[in-house]
Amino acid sequence: MSGFVEKPEPLQVPGLVHLHTGKVRELYQNEAGDLVMVASDRTSAFDWVLPTEIPDKGRILTQLSLWWFDQFADLVPNHVLSTELPAGAPADWAGRTLVCKSLRMVPVECVARGYLTGSGLAEYKESRTVCGLALPEGLVDGSELPAPIFTPATKAAVGEHDENVSYEEVARQVGADTAAQLRQATLAVYGRARDIARDRGVILADTKFEFGFEGEDLVIADEVLTPDSSRFWPADQWQPGRAQPSYDKQFVRDWLTSAESGWDRHSEQPPPPLPQHIVDATRAKYVEAYERLTGVGWE
Repeated sequence: MSGFVEKPEPLQVPGLVHLHTGKVRELYQNEAGDLVMVASDRTSAFDWVLPTEIPDKGRILTQLSLWWFDQFADLVPNHVLSTELPAGAPADWAGRTLVCKSLRMVPVECVARGYLTGSGLAEYKESRTVCGLALPEGLVDGSELPAPIFTPATKAAVGEHDENVSYEEVARQVGADTAAQLRQATLAVYGRARDIARDRGVILADTKFEFGFEGEDLVIADEVLTPDSSRFWPADQWQPGRAQPSYDKQFVRDWLTSAESGWDRHSEQPPPPLPQHIVDATRAKYVEAYERLTGVGWE
């Protein structure tokens, strides 16, 4: 059992039709048929959307995504039409709302990996492969790969795991031409972002993108290169062979699996509320990631 500990009731806004409640985002449609994407301060861990929010998280994710869209605008177009609040929307939506193109979304999580960790490490330990791609012997947690790799996954519903799949399976599902476009765009954006992050003392270990089509044009959508969709590590603390310090919600995961929380992640019981010190530490990591990557102070 997993999903929302307390599923929120979406706000009803005149002129907008609510379409979907995701782990973090609420999705609406305006009268012109455009999508209105509102990032909340919700956070998730172990396939649960937690009852405790992280202040400013939605705005940080939105503003960081916008910054990244500008960094690779020459590589692939993005879905953003406007950052202006729709008429009648609450003032609290400011800074975390995007009006976006309505695309034909491709049902694939497009993952790029430059370093070995997470589910990729687990597969590597069993078969020396990641998503069917053979890798050299001797790699450990945090090892840099010989070259970035495209390791797609199927998209899962809230409360379920994405599942890694082979490139051949993606080609079977969406067609060979689309699969090739996804791989090319994913690795091009990852390469650009990896170099930008590296110049700022940050390792982009891996990340995931979502794409859709506007006519025949491939367009990148949703959030990009945030601590929710990527693993960012401080370069000066990188040490292969162990778990790396990261700019994300690791404080949340660590607390939930600690004796202090009293929660058994393998039970069917929902996780407890987060204590204030974990909320504060997690928010600080999101702010630090934003500031280190963009070079702009959050406040």
